[in-house]
Amino acid sequence: MRSKPNILVTGTPGTGKTTTASAVAEAANLRHINIGDLVKDKKLHDGWDDQFQCYILNEDLVCDELEDIMVQGGNIVDHHGCDFFPERWFDRVVVLQTENSVLYDRLTKRGYSGAKLTNNLQCEIFQELLNEANESYKAEIVVAMKSDTVDDMNTNVATLTEWVRSWSSTS
Repeated sequence: MRSKPNILVTGTPGTGKTTTASAVAEAANLRHINIGDLVKDKKLHDGWDDQFQCYILNEDLVCDELEDIMVQGGNIVDHHGCDFFPERWFDRVVVLQTENSVLYDRLTKRGYSGAKLTNNLQCEIFQELLNEANESYKAEIVVAMKSDTVDDMNTNVATLTEWVRSWSSTS
């Protein structure tokens, strides 16, 4: 039995995954694992995708790299996808959602354009990541959280931090 839970924070790029996960990690004393950074730093990819300007993630290499760490517990992982992670790894799966005009502004500030911008906006409109989370994990551990404003983020961080504290005391 893990002494601390594992949390996955997922959502469309620009919804605040890394910011939220980092703040929860600090507040709840969890290890923050940013999958994008991990893939780049440990070369857990199959090359570069020129169209979408990102690494082509090798899911098997990522899972192999994380297995021992996840078994220990006390991790908060952030990534825009979730269906390839083993279900047993996570005690809570958080899907951050952002209103489309807010998301558009965030992504264009990051320099997203063309197919990359359009695909990410459509992903959010059709709630693809919430659907993916619901299909990949038990319904009782999946929670959608609004992430439009700094106030939303602060509320989400407080809610998740309190959840970690209550999980620890009941496990």
